[in-house]
Amino acid sequence: MEQETYYRMPLIGDNAPSFKATTTQGEINFPEDYAGKWVILFSHPADFTPVCTTEFMTFASMLDEFKALNTELIGLSVDSLYAHIAWLRKIQELEYKGMKNVEVTFPLIEDIKMEVANKFGMIQPGQSTTQAVRAVFVIDPEAKIRTILYYPLSTGRNFDEIKRIILALQKADSDGVATPADWRPGDDVIVPTAGSCGVAKERMESDSEETYCLDWFMCFKREKK
Repeated sequence: MEQETYYRMPLIGDNAPSFKATTTQGEINFPEDYAGKWVILFSHPADFTPVCTTEFMTFASMLDEFKALNTELIGLSVDSLYAHIAWLRKIQELEYKGMKNVEVTFPLIEDIKMEVANKFGMIQPGQSTTQAVRAVFVIDPEAKIRTILYYPLSTGRNFDEIKRIILALQKADSDGVATPADWRPGDDVIVPTAGSCGVAKERMESDSEETYCLDWFMCFKREKK
């Protein structure tokens, strides 16, 4: 009796699983080919489906915005390379929300055997055993998983939020801060919580142009406008 293989889904803070894959842009070797880059690895259920088509048109239209953030895109579904190519060519003929003549130039992984999808927990039997769910993995330049998003088959992704996550993570890393609810670039950020009574008292009693506190544990840094 053949033994079924089970995969542990990677978690935030884990090293992203490594893989080699055939894609619409040639073979890629992850993470080696993406050293020093942020990566958005995302899966979609199937080629030639309407929700996925709107997503790919949106991602492709935002490609330069992500590249400006040192971020590369990698797509995946369990379809064949030739199905990918045919679908991406068809996308160029469509117009949606002002997007037209859209060329998808980021790699789309052929994963018929579900090897990469299984490594990342993209196949979820409660949804489908033959299609990947809409997963998004944000991976940092050290190949660490920093954010995981999962959407059901019926729901298209929020691409403004995916970009906002990249911006927020890069801000946190560069400045050693946290970002509050609904943070956008230019908004005030949260400084690390005071680690001693002395620091807490000092923060509450100080009047700084750079920082302000709502309480000892909740202090903000003003961003320059």
